[in-house]
Amino acid sequence: MSERTFSIIKPDAVAAGNAGNIIQMITNAGLTYKAMKLLHMSQAQAEGFYAVHKERPFYGELVEFMTSGPVVVGVLEGDNAIARYRDLMGPTNSTEAPKGTIRGEYGSDIQNNAVHGSDAPETAKQEVNYFFTKEEFID
Repeated sequence: MSERTFSIIKPDAVAAGNAGNIIQMITNAGLTYKAMKLLHMSQAQAEGFYAVHKERPFYGELVEFMTSGPVVVGVLEGDNAIARYRDLMGPTNSTEAPKGTIRGEYGSDIQNNAVHGSDAPETAKQEVNYFFTKEEFID
């Protein structure tokens, strides 16, 4: 079943020059970009996007990290895109991520883990709509 999911290539991966390699891994896995843009997340954008974590102790550090440099946000499409992208990303903690996954190749720890991906269809829709308008999609 074809579905869409949301992806962020995080500041650590962009700063290290790995965005292109990560995009290549994503497309090689059979997922198609329907929208993509490079942006520098504002404080307000990061706080809003990660509001679900507001009460957690790492929230401030996460917002600071996500606003520390440019990110690549994207909308991916494909059969079972959410599950497939999550498998491709690997575990959140990059030190536990196997080689061949994005985090295993380009992440260094639990925060500097190169990428973010939606965890469910509802989340994917919210995250996509947070950063993209319908006019920005390629169909």
